[in-house]
Amino acid sequence: MNQGAVLASGMVNGRVLLKIVANFVIPFVTSSTGALLAIRLDANATGQIPWMTRRPSVVLFDVVETLFSLAPVEDALAPLGVSIDLYFARLLRDGFALAAAGSYRAFSEVASSALASLAPNGSIEQRAAVQQAFRQLPPHPDAEPALAKLGGAGVKVCALTNGGADATETLLDNSGLRRYIDQVLTVDAPQRWKPSAESYRFAIEAIGIEPSEAALVAVHSWDIHGARRAGLTTGWCSRLEGSYPAIFDTPDVVGHDLSEVADALLSLSGGASPSD
Repeated sequence: MNQGAVLASGMVNGRVLLKIVANFVIPFVTSSTGALLAIRLDANATGQIPWMTRRPSVVLFDVVETLFSLAPVEDALAPLGVSIDLYFARLLRDGFALAAAGSYRAFSEVASSALASLAPNGSIEQRAAVQQAFRQLPPHPDAEPALAKLGGAGVKVCALTNGGADATETLLDNSGLRRYIDQVLTVDAPQRWKPSAESYRFAIEAIGIEPSEAALVAVHSWDIHGARRAGLTTGWCSRLEGSYPAIFDTPDVVGHDLSEVADALLSLSGGASPSD
């Protein structure tokens, strides 16, 4: 419209064409820059790091309930009249509360405390049986195929857990899954339970990569939300929860089992090849 009179007169030259192009380009660049700045400011305000989803070079797996079943703990709780859902929810609640308050207790301590509050009349032997059961968890059937698939594709696989290092190593060794795991990382080092950002940042720094190079796989939506807020790609397995809560950040890939999640992560583009 600014150059309408010139166009109507037929006196069009290079200078006129340049002005026409500028009429389109300048508003586009201005609006795009403003939008990107708004995203950056929002990310700074919320603590979320903007990233581009790509095929990860490292995949971190949550351990309890993602790789291993809590069935033995459920059996040990039965004589105490405590349900596994209530007990594990209380355990997680207390761990999260400690992290939110800026303090820390190890998984075994929090697990013992949660059990004492739910089964105050339980015997020492009964409580000890529950604690011991955490070292006897069987792997889920979909765990080994997923780990093997990722390792075979040249992806480094690590474990990142709120549990203790010794107990996690015992589970991995007894199940035969240890051979697929390059590193076992626990929140003992940063002393903040997942889904605190510090736990994921610790893992990334320990491995020596950028957040955009890593993915977290879990059956817990709260874990997915925390990892995504820390800048990781995320893969949610719906085996445990069934549906994903709308209040949390959406996972990048979803699968009914861990093998489907692994396939979806490997299908992402933009990552480095195993030979890089």
